[in-house]
Parts: sequence; C-alpha cells; structure tokens
Amino acid sequence: MALFHYQALTLSGTNEAGSLEATSQGEAYRLLRERGLQLKSLQGEGGAAKENKKHPKKTAATTPTDFSLTRLTTPQLLFFTEELAELLEAGLQLEGALKVIEQRQEKSSVKAAATILRAQVREGVSFSRALRECGHSFDPLYCNLVAAGEASGALPQILKKQCAHLEMIQELQRKVTSSLIYPSIVFASAIVLMFIFLTFLVPQLSTLLGKTGHKLPMITQCLIDVSEFCGHYWWAIIAVIGALITGVRLMIQTPSGKKWWHRAMLNIPVVGPVLRTKFLAETLQTLATLVSNGVTMLTALHLLHAATGNVYLARLLHKVSGLVSEGSSLARSMKRVGFFPPVLIDILGVGEQTGDIAGALGRAAQRYDRELSNKIQNLTTLIQPAVILLVALFVGLVAYSMIAGILTSVNALKTH
Repeated sequence: MALFHYQALTLSGTNEAGSLEATSQGEAYRLLRERGLQLKSLQGEGGAAKENKKHPKKTAATTPTDFSLTRLTTPQLLFFTEELAELLEAGLQLEGALKVIEQRQEKSSVKAAATILRAQVREGVSFSRALRECGHSFDPLYCNLVAAGEASGALPQILKKQCAHLEMIQELQRKVTSSLIYPSIVFASAIVLMFIFLTFLVPQLSTLLGKTGHKLPMITQCLIDVSEFCGHYWWAIIAVIGALITGVRLMIQTPSGKKWWHRAMLNIPVVGPVLRTKFLAETLQTLATLVSNGVTMLTALHLLHAATGNVYLARLLHKVSGLVSEGSSLARSMKRVGFFPPVLIDILGVGEQTGDIAGALGRAAQRYDRELSNKIQNLTTLIQPAVILLVALFVGLVAYSMIAGILTSVNALKTH
C-alpha cells in the first residue's frame, strides 16, 4: 500500500486536503471520485519495501508522482486525440501509447490526463470509462464514441474522426471570436459614452434648459427623465436585472424550463438555424462514423441520444431510436418525428434502397457541413454591421434629443 496526499473540491465547492492509502494512483483516484471529490492534485509516496518486493511490477505506481488535474482546452484535447490516434495507428497498444504521452518533457494538463488514464487502464478499466472519470475534459459524446470504437475494434479511426470534429469546433470558435472583437470594442465604447452622457452632460443640459422656462421637445424631456431616473434609482435597476438573470437561470435548471429553453434556442432568428444545422451535421457525421465501423444503427442512435446535451434534441433522437427498434427504417422514422428536413430524408431513403446507408449518412453529413460553414460565415459577417448600426442609432437618438432641446431653447430666446 502507498500513501497519497490529495487536494480536491467537494460537491459544495470547498477545498479539501488529506491523505489516503491505496495500491496505485488509479485506485486512489477512483476512491476519491467515489467520495464525490473533484481532484485538483495527487502526490504519492513510496510504499513499504516488503510490498514492493512482493509486487515488483507495481513499483511504478508507488513511486513519487505529482500532477494536477485541470480541464483540457480545445487545442489540448485536439492534440491529445490526434497524438493518441497516430500512436495507435503505428501499432502501439493503448497503455503504451498513453505512456508515450505521459513521458513528454513538456508539463501540461495533457500529460496529467495521460498519467491518470494510463493508471486506470493498467487497473483493467476500459478506456471509455477512464475518460468519463477523468474530470470534465471529455464530454459524453467523446466517451461514447470511444466506447463504440472499443466495441468495434476501430478506436484509431474513431479518434481520427473525433480530431476532425474538434478541428471544426476550434475553427468555429476562432471565427466567432475574431468576428466579435471589433463589435465588442464598439459596444463597450458606446456604453461608456452613454454613461458620460446620462451622468454628466444631460443633468447639466437639463439645468441649463430649465432656466429658460420653455417647454422642451418630448424626446428631450424623455431623455432628461431617463437620466434622472437612472441617477436616483440605479440600485433598483441593478437589483431588477440581477433578479431577472437569477430567475431565468433557476427556471432553465428545472426539467420543464430546460426543455423549453433548449427548444426556444432553436427558434431564435439567425442563431436558431445555425444550431439546427450544427446538430444535423454532427449527428450525421457521428452516425456515419459509427455505422461504417460496424456499430449497429440502433446502438449508434442510443449513443447519440446519451451524448446530446440539448434535452429537446435528445428526446427527438430517443423517438427515432424507438421507431427503429420497432423495425422502421431510419428515413421513415425521421419523417415520422417531423423535425428532420425532407432533403435529408430523401438522401437516407436512397441510401437504404441501395444498401449503402453509411455512404448516404456521409454524403448528408458533408452537405450539412457545407451548409453550416455558409451559415456561420453569414452570421459572423452580419454581427459587425448589426452592432455598429445599433450603436449608431442609440448614439444618434441621444445626440438628436440634446440638439433638439438646445435649438428649441435658442429659438425661444430669439423670440423674446
């Protein structure tokens, strides 16, 4: 037995430090997970000399080790998946491939994840289960795809497909981030400008115009009223906004609220079609990968249903899998559910008639991948002018109201 010192987070989010005895790193990590702890660091001390002699093969598990568990970023996850796939394709066994990644000179979360995964695999745990227990770096879809790869004997091919999926996600994040930088700067500048207007300029303007004793234009009076209200009741505005945000978050955490929100997101103008197309592209690509590697259609649908984070879409896949289990074809099942486009149903119907459903799924996935790229490009192109136009309208409205009040007062003075 070896003594391990750990630092972890409890379910309530508090830090906990302590020590425990275990035969290996994998067992120590598993014991901590069973206690509901989220491991941050684990440091092992060498076990007794007698036990090392009895178990010479386990000395590597009882040698001093120190690593930290942090969530892998998308580039780190992509690097881990790509390197592991290449090592497996080169002929290495899973434990050996993880050992190569673990022995990297660079200290990173990838090395820490490989250390834990290798310890779990050496204990006889399946790779997919080890991934599920390795923090939150590997989402359910990733773990289920690995489970399907283990079952079909095509783990390297599955990992290669996952690399392509991660590259698509990384490229999507890069495009969205780059397209939001300039609008964010413009929007932040507009907020600062509005704060200066309402806090300093408008009160001075209202004092100046009030001395004339003339009735101000309605738009100018509304601007002054808004400025006075924000100045006196700013705390109430913050409280109401905070209460609304908290209420919405609590509402969407309930089963019915989550279902409503997940369905409402798909109906949001501009954004909803992108989410729908993304779901179709990922679903079809995953089904094509699984079916082409020997996984049955029903099993593939069950895996997708378990890995889909959107509750509404997960229920749709559950309905499709239920119809398929009753003997209905995939195209007919999707048609009965009613969510899937007619073009997709026609493509799958042709594939089922020709006996090449995997090829039909692949062609449909490529079609919706192209459609997704076009919609993302249109969305990112639309964001910048939309934000600039919104800010220009807001600033222009405030400026017009101020100028209208000044001109009205000047004309009244000229009349007198």
